[in-house]
Amino acid sequence: MNARPVKHSLTLRGHRTSVSLEDEFWRAFREIAQAKGRPINDLAAEIDAERGTGCGLASAIRVYVLQHYQGKG
Repeated sequence: MNARPVKHSLTLRGHRTSVSLEDEFWRAFREIAQAKGRPINDLAAEIDAERGTGCGLASAIRVYVLQHYQGKG
């Protein structure tokens, strides 16, 4: 288990960005996108559009993953 966040590149609406996520969250996020039949960049863009200004993208992705596995997403 790697508890340290690792930078992962994403493209959101044509713009490159990166998020720092722990390997477990990144793997879970990729699995969710695959299960939904969606490109990971599209799912990240949706999360980005819905997050509030007081929440970073990496945090929003972690909450999305958590809610998915809690049956709330």
